[in-house]
Amino acid sequence: MDTGRLEAFTDGVIAIIITIMVLEMKPPQNAGFAALTASAPMFLAYALSYVNVGIFWNNHHHMLHAAERVDGKVLWANLFLLFWISLMPFAIRWMDEAHFTALPTAAYGVTLAMASIGYILLEWAIVARNGVTSALARAVGNDKKSELSLVAYALSIGLAFIRPWIAITLYVVVALMWLVPDRRIESVLKE
Repeated sequence: MDTGRLEAFTDGVIAIIITIMVLEMKPPQNAGFAALTASAPMFLAYALSYVNVGIFWNNHHHMLHAAERVDGKVLWANLFLLFWISLMPFAIRWMDEAHFTALPTAAYGVTLAMASIGYILLEWAIVARNGVTSALARAVGNDKKSELSLVAYALSIGLAFIRPWIAITLYVVVALMWLVPDRRIESVLKE
């Protein structure tokens, strides 16, 4: 089967996730600048999560653009990825309500790590379905950036129990690393 339905479903789920994230944000209780300043940590967590969801969506879009066909394994790998992305609103809300303490901060890292694993599994499933000479297989090759991200998330989970701000810093660093566009798939598709 082609990728159209999978892309449409994923786009819909991502849109709902982003909507839930913004609806989970509570406005300040007062109209003053101090109340707005007190909301800054939650807003920054939302912004980081929005960027992370956007990164997964953007890379998912490029990956499926390089895929010719999908099968049941690809569909299940995609659902696994979407499950973990869908937990981001819960994780950021918990971090905010617990004032960015260790366990919720680590849980956010678990969510990101598992979504990364889901992305890697989806990539493998698409390559398995389309072949080792497919556009995606040629483009990603040995995906060091994904592996490095997963290592950083794993480290951040442990570091959250030592100093949560170190884990959050790592989450930001990984997001910044992915903001630099990965042109590998586009390059292969132009061939």
